[in-house]
Amino acid sequence: MFEIRKATPKDAETILRFISELAVYEKAGHEVEATVQTVTSSLFGEHSVSHAAICERDGVPVGFAVWFFSYSTWLARNGLYLEDLYITPDQRGSGAGRTMLRYLARIAVEKGCGRFEWSVLDWNEPAIKAYEAIGAEPLSEWTRYRLSGEALESFAAG
Repeated sequence: MFEIRKATPKDAETILRFISELAVYEKAGHEVEATVQTVTSSLFGEHSVSHAAICERDGVPVGFAVWFFSYSTWLARNGLYLEDLYITPDQRGSGAGRTMLRYLARIAVEKGCGRFEWSVLDWNEPAIKAYEAIGAEPLSEWTRYRLSGEALESFAAG
């Protein structure tokens, strides 16, 4: 039904389209700065630390995932961190997302990862229900922080 494959530089335009669609869904379309060129260099360039996969149905891309390997000092093992998972609206509920999550879980197990983690917006009930249905649990005691843009540059300049 679905085929998951490793993304290639030829997928950069499709990935950018999915990134933009995801950002709009998350009410942050105005925040997308990515271009085909930056997607290509950041995901497929010589120094990339990120990975991407495409989910296809009948040869047509219907979703993507981007992930990287993190590290847990407590476990002294790598983890797999899912940065983004997106499935087109017409394929949601079809099993595409679950298929992509299973694909990533298998990578985590094959690579000896101790964890497979991701973040979800607190209002995204369909995603939360899907994640809980596969046995994922929220980490409510943790608050995620971010430095970006001018605040990051100002702090770094010190």
